[in-house]
Amino acid sequence: MSTQHKTVAVLGAGSWGTALAIHLARAGLNVRLWGNHPEHIQALQKERCNQKYLPDVVFPDNLALCSSLEDALSGGSLLVLIVIPSHAYRSFLKSSSSLFNEGMSIAWASKGLEEGTGKLLHQVFNEEIPQCNRLAVISGPTFAKEVARDLPTAITVASDMEEVANEWRDCLHNGYFRAYTSNDVTGVELGGAMKNPLAIAAGIADGLGFGANSRAALITRGLAEVMRLGEAMGCNRDTFMGLAGLGDLVLTCTDDQSRNRRTGLLLAQGLSKQQIAEKIGQEIEGVRSSLESVRLGQKYQVELPIIEQVHKVLYEGFHPHDAVRSLLERKSIAELI
Repeated sequence: MSTQHKTVAVLGAGSWGTALAIHLARAGLNVRLWGNHPEHIQALQKERCNQKYLPDVVFPDNLALCSSLEDALSGGSLLVLIVIPSHAYRSFLKSSSSLFNEGMSIAWASKGLEEGTGKLLHQVFNEEIPQCNRLAVISGPTFAKEVARDLPTAITVASDMEEVANEWRDCLHNGYFRAYTSNDVTGVELGGAMKNPLAIAAGIADGLGFGANSRAALITRGLAEVMRLGEAMGCNRDTFMGLAGLGDLVLTCTDDQSRNRRTGLLLAQGLSKQQIAEKIGQEIEGVRSSLESVRLGQKYQVELPIIEQVHKVLYEGFHPHDAVRSLLERKSIAELI
C-alpha cells in the first residue's frame, strides 16, 4: 500500500521519536514532529537535525517541526505516533485528550509500565481517550541511532484490529526497516517493559565481572520470568519468542547503547540512582519498571527472582554483589515448568 500523501504526527522529539520521524519521512509520509519544549523544536527547525540526540542525521524535506500540539494534530484522517516516556504518558493524554478524534489511527512506541499502578500503556490510553479505538503498539529491538542511520531493523506492530496493524506496518515497512504484525497487544507491551530491568541485571553482572556464561544464563532465565508473567496475564507465549520479547531482551542486555544496561554497569561501580541519572542524562525506564514489574508479579502470584533482586538494589539498598549471591543461592528446580 502506498504511503504517499499520508500525514503522520510524531509526538515526542527525543532520540526515539526523532528517529521514527526521520524513518517515516524517508518512507514517503508527510511528517510533523512535535515536542513539548519550544526552544528544542526551534533548534531542530534551525539546524534541520537533532544535534542533541542524533547529530549529523539531516531531516528529510517532508519532515516539518511543530511547537504547537494543536497544529501537529490538525486535519482529517491523521496517523498519530506517540513517543512519550511512560512516566509522563497519562498526564500528556489527560491534558491533550480533546485534540484526539475517533478518525485518527493512533500508535505508540513508548515502553514501560505506569508508575504507581503497573498498568500497560494501552490501558492508560483507553482510560484517558476512550473516543479513539484505532490503536496499535510498536515495539521491538531498536536503537534510535541505528534507525536514524538506516541500518537494518525489525519491529512488531500489534493491534486488536488487523486493518490498523496492517496500516502501520505498511507505513513503517520500508528500505532496511522491516515490520511484522501481531494481535497480542498486552504481550508486546509487557515484553517491551520487562526487558528494561532485566538489562539492568545484565549490566550489573557484567560490571561485576561475572562473564559471558552468566550473561547468557541471566538472559535465558529472565525470558522465563517474562513468559511466566505473560501467560498469567493471558498473553500468547509465542509473542515472547519474537522481536518484542527475546529480540528486544537480547539487544538491551548485550549492547552498551542501552541506557538500562549502562545503569547496571554503573550500579556495579557503586554509583547511586541519582548519580546514574545525571551521568546518563535521559530517562531510564528500567528503574521504574522494576518496581511495577514486582508489583505485577505479586498481583498475579508469579515469582520474578531476577527482577526482584534488581528492585532490591535500586530501592532497598542491596549491594549488587549480595543480589547476585541471593540468586545463586536459590534452590535448584526443573528448568521447564
